[in-house]
Amino acid sequence: MVLWRVPVISFHLARADNGVIGVDGRLPWHLPADLRRFKAQTLGRPMVMGRKTFDSFPAPLPGRRHIVLTRSTDWEAEGAEVAHTPAEALALAGDDVAVIGGAEIFALFEPDRVELTEVHCSPLGDAVVPPFDAWNEAFREDHPAEGDRPAYSFVTLVR
Repeated sequence: MVLWRVPVISFHLARADNGVIGVDGRLPWHLPADLRRFKAQTLGRPMVMGRKTFDSFPAPLPGRRHIVLTRSTDWEAEGAEVAHTPAEALALAGDDVAVIGGAEIFALFEPDRVELTEVHCSPLGDAVVPPFDAWNEAFREDHPAEGDRPAYSFVTLVR
């Protein structure tokens, strides 16, 4: 008997108070603790991302599958598995997937959990994600500003 498994989808992102998640293909801040948290949460897992997010990495991130959702039928890159629809991306990922962006990709999926770093600043940016309304906060860890780094909070949201 074959059972259909519904994938568990989690979002992983850092989002400024004004919704900005990126500018010119990069993060508008540098928070080493956020990068360490992202690595710990995604290591060993398939990650679904858009082509621009994949292209923003200097190289594929070690220890993770990179499933790139793109409309381009001829796009390919070393270290990337290509999908052309959200359903195809989920089929490649299996039953546990980390969706890591960008903004257009987040809009295509309905997550079960959001692992969010709230960055307490309002930078200019060209990639914006709306707030996660109607979610329940299951975890929060606040961190103060340090030098030129803004204050931030690690937050886990669940339905």
